Amino acid sequence: MSVLFTFPGQGAQQAGMLHALPGHPETARTLADASAALGRDVLALDTADALRSTVAVQLCLLVAGVAMARVLAAHDARPQMVAGLSIGAWPAAVTAGVLDFADAVRLVELRARLMEDAYPSGYGMTAIGGLARQQLEPLVAQVHGPGSPVYLANLNAARQIVVAGSDAAMQAVADLALAHGAQKAERLAVAVPSHCELFDDQARTLARAVGQVALAQPRITWISSSQARALFDGARIGADLAANMARPVLWADTVRHAWERGARLAVEMPPGAVLTRLTEAAFVDGAALAAASVRTDSLVDVVRDGA
Repeated sequence: MSVLFTFPGQGAQQAGMLHALPGHPETARTLADASAALGRDVLALDTADALRSTVAVQLCLLVAGVAMARVLAAHDARPQMVAGLSIGAWPAAVTAGVLDFADAVRLVELRARLMEDAYPSGYGMTAIGGLARQQLEPLVAQVHGPGSPVYLANLNAARQIVVAGSDAAMQAVADLALAHGAQKAERLAVAVPSHCELFDDQARTLARAVGQVALAQPRITWISSSQARALFDGARIGADLAANMARPVLWADTVRHAWERGARLAVEMPPGAVLTRLTEAAFVDGAALAAASVRTDSLVDVVRDGA
């Protein structure tokens, strides 16, 4: 049996999330490393006001994921696989040994600024629950156009799909979806239209920056949520990291791939439990849990037993 660590994406952020990390030398080290790489105190980024910025959100999710994985590793509680949704792919890559943490901090800051500068307002993401892809896709096509861009972005579960685009276009898709039997349409706490071709140019810019840092072969299995398969070459993982802002997330297929590779315990890095709920469906004969809801000593025991 293998353990999968999952790392959440934007929308999972919570005020105080860095201050809520376990009191541990590895947490302190991670916060210090991040602050040194940024040139400012990373702990200032997790206030409710600060988290209105895509830059703060993405950096906090990176730091929280790496810190928790380091704390567990210090107690010999390590995964055999990692996967991250969107920005979560970056702390997954650090945990797998592909990318130096300081480089990841600087690259994630660039990633977030590129995204925020391109679409400072009027865009975002909306989750549609209750419709399958084949039901939602024609509704998106009905709305999408040069003046009303909207795309399928995250295929999180069979009937939990996220669309990205302009506010007006997303609202039009949401209204159509509800009229066609969707159970809910919920605007997410994401201020940019991630995982669609609106970010093609920004992804190319980020790829050039990624090409300037050292990338190693992963020490454990790193699964791409853009391709729903494991990648084993550092350069290919770097290219995937750079491109993922412009590619749909295939989370349901990613989790299924981890299961097929032998994962039976999925542990979501903080904060929250969004990925845990999405992962449970695939791990019917295993277990999925969120680190934020379990005491660290108990979590260490669970991960050690599951490895």
